[in-house]
Amino acid sequence: MKRILIVEDDRTLGDGLCLALRSPEVELVLCRTLSAARAALEAGDFDLLVLDVNLPDGSGLDFLRKFRAGSGYVPVILLTANDMETDIVAGLESGADDYVTKPFSLAVLRARVNAQLRRTGAVCRGGEGPLVLGAFAFDFDRMEFRRDGRLIDLSKTEQKLLRILVENRGRTLPRELLVDRVWTDGAEYVDENALSVTVKRLRGKLEENPSKPQFLKTVYGIGYVWSSGETEG
Repeated sequence: MKRILIVEDDRTLGDGLCLALRSPEVELVLCRTLSAARAALEAGDFDLLVLDVNLPDGSGLDFLRKFRAGSGYVPVILLTANDMETDIVAGLESGADDYVTKPFSLAVLRARVNAQLRRTGAVCRGGEGPLVLGAFAFDFDRMEFRRDGRLIDLSKTEQKLLRILVENRGRTLPRELLVDRVWTDGAEYVDENALSVTVKRLRGKLEENPSKPQFLKTVYGIGYVWSSGETEG
């Protein structure tokens, strides 16, 4: 059974979310404050977190940053009334896997929740082993990366880029976002070619045919995506 933690202080919306997501295969826990959410997370594991950005006892973004820094991988969908590009980027940079702007259709939210739950079917939570994706096993805590049991040596930069991509697998990430997330050493200028070079090196180590990647794919004009493994045409 999947467990979903919903953090939403609006009673009407919170009850509506529970009604929309209720099913025999899902256990729902509704919290109306961040303090209650912390207690719920300490008490047990969850497969998905649906998190409002504005809560009475703090910022959902601040909560998410701390959660990402101290926990294993659990997908997070943000609920926000802000639909500006800067707000969306801030949410993704804080560690969100998806975002939904208010007002929204409950049917759309349910579809996005189901999409995240399907992705977590292959996920081992942090501290319990590697992230297993088909032939790959990525253990970011131990810095051990394997394909078909074969150990792969990755640089720190390659590890950072790979982690961002696989934790957001199925989502196209803009080049600008990846550069900002991977090269966070305070440099005022980062050669954009650095990303292309790192992607090329990762493909050389992970793909059977780097010139026709199955997993680390280019979305032309936008950025990159970690795919399920269907060969590009």
